[in-house]
Amino acid sequence: MSLATDIAPHLPYLRRYARALTGSQNHGDAFVRAALEAIVSAPDAFPRDVDPRLGLYKTFHAIWSSANLEIEGEEGDAASDFERIAQNRLASITPLSRQALLLTAMEGFTNEDAGYLIDAPAADVASLVNEALAEIERQTATRVLIIEDEPIIAMDIEGIVRDLGHEVVGIAVTRDEAVQMATDERPGLVLADIQLADDSSGIDAVKDILQNFSVPVIFITAFPERLLTGERPEPTFLITKPFQRSTVKAAISQALFFNSTASFG
Repeated sequence: MSLATDIAPHLPYLRRYARALTGSQNHGDAFVRAALEAIVSAPDAFPRDVDPRLGLYKTFHAIWSSANLEIEGEEGDAASDFERIAQNRLASITPLSRQALLLTAMEGFTNEDAGYLIDAPAADVASLVNEALAEIERQTATRVLIIEDEPIIAMDIEGIVRDLGHEVVGIAVTRDEAVQMATDERPGLVLADIQLADDSSGIDAVKDILQNFSVPVIFITAFPERLLTGERPEPTFLITKPFQRSTVKAAISQALFFNSTASFG
């Protein structure tokens, strides 16, 4: 099997990780492209002694480590408000802590694999994750709208949100209900399923909400393929059901950390 075939299934998730790490779809995709160019130019250098996904992320991290100081230091007319907010916050959290948090809680790597990717002892990864979460939680607190039609799942998500110190302003089960609640409550974060109770779409609900005001969005869905298509801009934060509580906590912390708005058409 060719190297391209081995790594292709993992590219959408690397793009998700890169966007979450950088706080920008454009910056994240630039790093992914650079990693792919490095693989194409020197295929023999690709780590073949590990799983292809690990090798792909390892190549990405080599690019990130050599260039992130330059990217994070960029300022210019094209920088958005949320990116400037993110960069100010990033300065207070070490890069290893951010990477450890995202690699384990969002991408699902073990502490050992995350340690391999960031060149840190596996025993240190858990401490790095806790350090990042604690710092992010100190910086962010908001009101959250949950769009979810399964009562048990909605209650679980509500508990996670409250455990992080945020307020839940409502739980909507249809598109219309979600839009109305968002209009009335103006939440600082939206957690949205895709398939809703009346066969309406959480994607459409989010589109309607974002037409009225900007708010960061996390999709929690059993149908990630509807968003991770590569054919249109995708939300930075996407969690697949069934989910781990730690994954939801990490996504909430990162979304609020970057104060970013999901953007898709």
